[in-house]
Amino acid sequence: MNIADIATPDYVELEAESEIGKARSIFESDNPKGIIVTRAGEYEGVLTQKQLLRSHVEDHTKVETLTKSAPKVERTADVRDVARALVEGGTKVAPVFESGTLWGVVDQDRILDAVLEHLDTLTVGDIYTENVVSVPEDATLGQVINRLREHGVSRLPVVDDDGLLAGVVTTHDVVEFATRNVEKTTRGDRSGEGDRLLDLPASDVMSSPVATATMGGSVREAVERMLEEDYSGLVVTPVDDDRAVEGVVTKTDVLRALSYTEEDVMDVQITNVDLLDTLSRESVRTSIEEIADKYGKMQVRHAHVRLHEHKEKLRGTPLIQCKIRLRTNRGQVAGSGEGYGAEQAFNVALDKLERNVLERKGVESDREYEGQLLRKLGEL
Repeated sequence: MNIADIATPDYVELEAESEIGKARSIFESDNPKGIIVTRAGEYEGVLTQKQLLRSHVEDHTKVETLTKSAPKVERTADVRDVARALVEGGTKVAPVFESGTLWGVVDQDRILDAVLEHLDTLTVGDIYTENVVSVPEDATLGQVINRLREHGVSRLPVVDDDGLLAGVVTTHDVVEFATRNVEKTTRGDRSGEGDRLLDLPASDVMSSPVATATMGGSVREAVERMLEEDYSGLVVTPVDDDRAVEGVVTKTDVLRALSYTEEDVMDVQITNVDLLDTLSRESVRTSIEEIADKYGKMQVRHAHVRLHEHKEKLRGTPLIQCKIRLRTNRGQVAGSGEGYGAEQAFNVALDKLERNVLERKGVESDREYEGQLLRKLGEL
């Protein structure tokens, strides 16, 4: 299947010289997946609401300062390839070209809607993201925003003192809440209003009750709910406890699953692939395969490497966070780390991944020994 009938020629466009304030207004009124940025009619990049939230720029700043590159796709491109491009580009929307000319856009919602009938074979437990980042109910709005920026995510489960699900706060919630409260005052009124908003607890901003999906539920049902209610993700809970947080399942997780390949080599996806710098995809794959080979019983079905750039720099080299997650026939295993430059960050995460793989190997060996011992005792 290609995207010829999925992409649309209708999209929101802004000139690179426009002010950020205009972009904010567009997101508040039209809620697009992203804005296509052009200069003199030529494509420059995209602007998303997440980029606005993660920045501290004033409304008079030019749109070009926050514009990021997005993968260019051909109108006849295969859906699987486009899904991979969106995941690895860390974007929800991509420009579609026909014969070298900007024709329209394609976004994750249009792709997911087109492939719904093929998602019945997957369960949420097959694709969800575990070890999710959360915040307590008394975390301040400022802390919530910092956590969203730090981890490059768009939603955070909010948990009570017992670690049980109390709500969820998203980038959209934060923007809507801040906008609604700022509009209550006129310019110059109530000095320090912004600071007081940042001190409010997460419980004042979060949505509750929370939209959830169970581990055993079908991906199709989860996607249908996300599309119907315009959610970017759902909190994942066990079948028998709708307040225990197992992880989250997002539209990006589904796109990633769509782009799994049947190649003989390990399928590796890299989010924010432009941050790789001195690393190559092949060197990343080889390093992960070497670790997987140390545990022969673990067959890696898919590897996901996520890179995130912090603002901190050392001699011009940015601080990078790297997360590696493997989906295997023995469940999921992950490792994360930070370093200056992608190579250092990847090596730190790789070291953590190896320790976690070997730890799992040791635990399973202990279980096997325990089982053998119990069987022998039973024979006595």
